[in-house]
Formats: sequence, structure tokens, C-alpha cells
Amino acid sequence: MSNILPSLIERFFTQWLMRQRNASPHTVAAYRDTFRLLLRFAHRRTGKRPSALSLGDLDADLIVAFLDHLADDRAASAATSNLRLTGVRAFFRFLAFEEPAHSGQIQRVLAIPSKLSAKREVSYLLREEIEAILAAPDRSTWLGRRDHALLLMAVQTGLRLSELVSLDRDAVQLGAGAHVRCLGKGRKERATPLTQVARVTLQAWLGEPPRRGSTALFPTVHGDRLSPDAVQYLLSKYLAAVSAQCPSLARKRVSPHVLRHSAAMALLDAGVDTTTISLWLGHESTRSTQPYLHAHLAVKEAALAKVAPLDVSPPGRFRPDDQLLAFLDAL
Repeated sequence: MSNILPSLIERFFTQWLMRQRNASPHTVAAYRDTFRLLLRFAHRRTGKRPSALSLGDLDADLIVAFLDHLADDRAASAATSNLRLTGVRAFFRFLAFEEPAHSGQIQRVLAIPSKLSAKREVSYLLREEIEAILAAPDRSTWLGRRDHALLLMAVQTGLRLSELVSLDRDAVQLGAGAHVRCLGKGRKERATPLTQVARVTLQAWLGEPPRRGSTALFPTVHGDRLSPDAVQYLLSKYLAAVSAQCPSLARKRVSPHVLRHSAAMALLDAGVDTTTISLWLGHESTRSTQPYLHAHLAVKEAALAKVAPLDVSPPGRFRPDDQLLAFLDAL
């Protein structure tokens, strides 16, 4: 009997993931990297070349060992391990339709639990910190004007970094109801309104001649599209430049994603409800917006102010009514 695993993996990516699920390039790349790691691990564990592995080799025991390998040998976080497990689960859900004869093996793999991880509080920037970063680029130069427009777009729209660098010039509409259109996760298109300040800034930026005919909204000096690493580099450069004037920035780890969090927190601070914020950010579910509520102290304080205070007198000094407790307290 010929080995069907290679053809199943190929069909999973080309037919099910790309055509039927219309997965984004980022999802495809993440699942691809997962299978690269998994097949290399299975090769070391079984001694079989990846193309010679059978479906039976990818059992629950091997998947669990693979996840342990990620955590122990590659120092992967629980979140990273769970992302790898998501890719494996997607493949085995595909197998449930393609290879029902392996239902027992499939169900055992799908039953592998995710790793528990501590949820960190959302990191975001305060208004004065945002203003310090936006003031850092030298707007007398082309690069400075580009970087200022890019950073302003990031903190006002809350676009993901991948969405930001993939924007073309025609994605910005500056007429009535000024907005920017982007293709987000799951290839879902959404429009995000622009403030008056962002509209004026982008109007001036779009008035600059494109570099070598580039269609990218934020190109390099050579007309190429900016990479995510390049955006992280320029953000780090400006953070270092303003950390002396704004010391609180020196104590924070600021990434492009923190700018997205900052946009969400600004909306929440303005009284925008979480459902609207979820639509604004392109979240699949309002559950993804809940961490912003946990991080926003003012929201918690406002909720506490609505609670009637308890009618109790202040506590006095505790006096034990037991001789043994009195002895212990006196030690």
C-alpha cells in the first residue's frame, strides 16, 4: 500500500487551507512552519525520512512529545506551543473527512489539551507617550515625513503590523467619510475611519511623488514595501531618541502591536463600547477585546464608584480571646 501522508499534507495546504478555507498568507506560513518542525522531529524520533512517514506515525504520543520538545529544547512559550498545536489540529480535522478509518487516532490527537499560560496585562501607551513618539521623526526629510505618517496611522487606526505594511496608496480615501481599507485576518476587508489630523497628514504624504512608481503607502527609499522588521527598527530608533524627554517610555517594551493596543485603549477611554472596538480592530469575537477592560483602571474605578459603600465602622485592633493565641501573638 502506497504512503498517503505526503499527498494528504499537500491537499491540506493547497485545497483545504488555501481554496476552501481561503486562509491568509500569514496562516498558511504559520501552519507550514509547524509542519516543518513536526516532520523533522518525527524524522529524528522514528528514523524515517519525512516523505516516508506514514499517517500512523503521527499519533497522539508523537504529537505530545513534539509539544514537549518545543517547550524543553526550543524554549517555546505556552502561547507558541498552542499555536503549533492549532496547526496540527487543523490538519487532523481535515483528516476526519478524508480518512475516517483513522477516526480513533484523529480523536486522540484532537483531544490533546492546550497548555495553560499566564495572561499578561495589555501593554499600551499614554497620550503624552504617544505624542512624544509622533514628535520624534524629523519631518523636514522624506523619511521623517513617512515615519510620522506611518506611526500616526498605527496609533489612530489600530491596524495590525501586517495590515499596515501591506497598505497601498489607493487604500486611503480622503473625501467625505475619510477612511482606510485593509485586508485583515481571514481575508476580511474592513474600513477604519480617519481623524482630521490623520486625514491632513495622509493628504500631505500622498501628495509626495511615489518612489520609483511604488504603489505601497509606506515604501522604502528604493520603492520597495517596508518589512515588519523595518517598522520595528524605526520605532525602536525613535523610542531611544525620546526616552530622555519621556522617561516612562524607557520602562516599557514598545512594539508595533503596542501601538495597536494604544489605539484600542484610547477608544475605550473615550467611552466607546467594546463591541464597536472589536469591529474597529477586526477581532473575530468580542472576547478578544475583553483584555482591554481588564487593563483599564479608570473603567474599574468608575464601576467601583457606582457601588454603595458598606455601612461598617473602621476595624479596631484585633484582640485574641484565647490564651494560646495571645501567647503566640506576643512572641
